[in-house]
This record gives sequence, C-alpha cells and structure tokens, in this order.
Amino acid sequence: MIIKVLTLFPEMFQGPLNVSIIKNAQEKGLLDIEYVNIRDFTSNKHKKVDDYPYGGGAGMVMTPQPLFDCYENTIKNLHSTSKPRTIYCSPKGKTFSQQMAIEMAKEKELVFICGHYEGIDQRVIDELVTDEVSIGDFVLTGGELPVAVMIDTIARLIPGVLGQKESFQEESFYSGLLEYPHYTRPKKFRNLEVPSVLFSGNHREIEGWRRRKSLEITLDRRPDLIKKAELTEEDIRIIEILKNHGD
Repeated sequence: MIIKVLTLFPEMFQGPLNVSIIKNAQEKGLLDIEYVNIRDFTSNKHKKVDDYPYGGGAGMVMTPQPLFDCYENTIKNLHSTSKPRTIYCSPKGKTFSQQMAIEMAKEKELVFICGHYEGIDQRVIDELVTDEVSIGDFVLTGGELPVAVMIDTIARLIPGVLGQKESFQEESFYSGLLEYPHYTRPKKFRNLEVPSVLFSGNHREIEGWRRRKSLEITLDRRPDLIKKAELTEEDIRIIEILKNHGD
C-alpha cells in the first residue's frame, strides 16, 4: 500500500511509524509512506499557510492554495487514474472504527491531510476529501497524531504485515466484541493462577471459555457493541445468564 501524508510537521511521524511492525512492513515493501510538507507549496515569500477566518472568530484557518497545490503535486505520482481515497481528520468526521480500517486496508493508495489551527478551508474538504474522520470526542493540537493512529491500525491489516492472519482476526473489535484475556507462563505467579481450562488441551473448551469471557467483558465495558455484534443462539443464552446471574 502507498500512503501519502500531507502535513506541516513531517518529523512527528518518525517515531511512532518507524519502529516495530510498521517499520518492518516498510522494509518488506508492503507499505510505502511518504510525508509531504504542505509549507513547501505555499506561494507567499513568508511561507505562511494560515489566515484569519471570514466572518470573524478566534484562531486561524489553513488557506486553500498550499493545500490544493500540495495535493495535486502528490497525487500525480500515484498509480490511480481516479481521485485516491483522501482522509481528513476532524472532530466533525465519522468516528474511526475497526470496520473502517478494514475497508481502508483494501485500498492500494491512501492520502491523509493533517489540519492545524481551527482547521482547513472548507473548499479543500469539499473538493479533495473523500472521508472526514474523527478518532474520538476530543480535540488535539493537529491532525498528525490521529493520522498516525489510523495508519498504524490500517497497516497491520494489510496481508503479510502480521505473521498470522489470526493475529488480528481475534483482536478486540474485529469480531464486533472486545477480546478475551491472555495469559502466558508461568502457570502460577505470586499466588495468581492461570485458568486451568487454558492448559487443558481441550480446544473446544478453550474456545468456549474465550468466547464467554469476550461476551462478559464486552457486556460490562462496552454494552453498545453487543447490539451490533453478530451473535449465535449460544451467545445470546450466555448473555442472558450474565445479565441475570453474573458469574
């Protein structure tokens, strides 16, 4: 996958996206990320990229000229003949989700626009952006951190990035539920023991235990997800037991 990030601060990405799994994906050629400095495309001698909002109000707004020129210069080097999927992170956008990440991971090319100040000129959004996305109900200084989060989430879903397909298929949100607890050696640590079912060797019982725990945790912490998840009759039975009797 090719990812282009339009930003005023390319250096912000060098830490989180240049280590571990994402770094390995880039070294393997599975992921190609380029950070393009919007300021390099401003037409004024002072390299200014913002101005006062029409109609008054606090703060500044990123002007359209450098954004349009940066975007057009960037996408001309892409393979797609049509406008690539272009994401702008904004508190007004749709909430980012695992399902959205799964859909975006199928794209061959993605473009991200990082806003700053009070945001970007609406004409940029209207003409260039295909997806206006929020990572949560809070406000950050700029779009770099949300974009880094989204790239990390999307990249690990690209075939070959993780060692096993199951690595992400069993994670929280992939199936619509929160993930079950994990344990590793030793069996007993400071008088805290691993549930015996996990080293019983009975894979059917282990699978059943994990599913029950997943349902239990989701019901307790994110009951809203239960309504959206694909549930079996057995899942529904377990949920009723948990609601009425707990453990």
